[in-house]
Amino acid sequence: MRPVSPVLSYTRHQRILLHILFWLAVLTILTIIYGAGMPDYWLTVGIVALFMPIHIGYFYLIAYVIIPRYFDRKKYVHFALLFLLIIIGSTLAFRLMEILVADPIIYNAVKKNDPTFVWRKLEGTFKQQLLKPTYLISAFEQTNIFVWIALSLKFFKMWFDRRQAAMEAELNFLKGQLHPHFLFNTLNNLYALTLKQSPQSPGVVMGLAEILRYMLYEANTEIVQLERDISILKSYIELEKIRYEERLDINFSINGLSADSKIAPLLILPLVENAFKHGASEQIGQAWINMDLRVKNNALKFKISNSKPETAVHDDRPHHVSIGLANVRKRLEILYPSAHNLKIMDEEDVFAVILEIDLDKRLEI
Repeated sequence: MRPVSPVLSYTRHQRILLHILFWLAVLTILTIIYGAGMPDYWLTVGIVALFMPIHIGYFYLIAYVIIPRYFDRKKYVHFALLFLLIIIGSTLAFRLMEILVADPIIYNAVKKNDPTFVWRKLEGTFKQQLLKPTYLISAFEQTNIFVWIALSLKFFKMWFDRRQAAMEAELNFLKGQLHPHFLFNTLNNLYALTLKQSPQSPGVVMGLAEILRYMLYEANTEIVQLERDISILKSYIELEKIRYEERLDINFSINGLSADSKIAPLLILPLVENAFKHGASEQIGQAWINMDLRVKNNALKFKISNSKPETAVHDDRPHHVSIGLANVRKRLEILYPSAHNLKIMDEEDVFAVILEIDLDKRLEI
């Protein structure tokens, strides 16, 4: 599972190209804004380019030095003080560039085109010119506007990456919560079969090995072939059939399954596991489980219902709040936030779950 969405995940060369394009866009926008009051746009490009190192240095110093060293390590006081110093320093640098370089270049260009042009006289000393509030405010605005846009994008990406990492961690945790009771039941069944030297023993071992291999390795990806997920489901059902023998009636119909359909792994298995755990295993005598899976236009609909014991086993939690179902509900909310519907019906003598998923609308994590 990737740590971030592919929408915001780029190679090193792609990131460099995006940064270059961003600063070229800044250069173009500033040239258009200030070009109207200049003798020509080529002069404007040159003047704006003089200030670009200040913008660029300002941004990268904060984004790639101050934030990683102080903000990410929760040294917020140090971060705030250094951030303030960088703002002041970049503003003064911008003002110095205006006085010492940009203004003389503009003056000479205008004087060349208009010999009668009279340049404004300097009011006060160099220090007074440098620190004059009106010009400092202007320098502050021109220095910060695009840098703060870039920093906003940087903070958004940081938030997005952390959100994706948190979602990935939660998904891994939820996967790890899949109840392993069937494993212990199967091992017990296998032990009993080996004592009897039953010919079913090798089949149980192979079926169990396939399920474990799938859970540990194949299900560690974002999506799997739906056919493969269903094949594991069938293997699980076959193992449970050995446990319950003739006292459990199981019906499983499948329609519309195709090789093109893909799904996040282990979403259906907990629903089936829940039916065995809270239906068949708690019922004395004949029990039943009915399952129906249909795929149409890459939309999946899975219905499962099971009989309930006449005398329910005492549990302080409602039947439908089992770990397995709560797990599936959370994973669906993360992976298919607006493309699923999970209905749970807990009646007196039957428990049913209907799961609908638009397989084309999985959120990539």
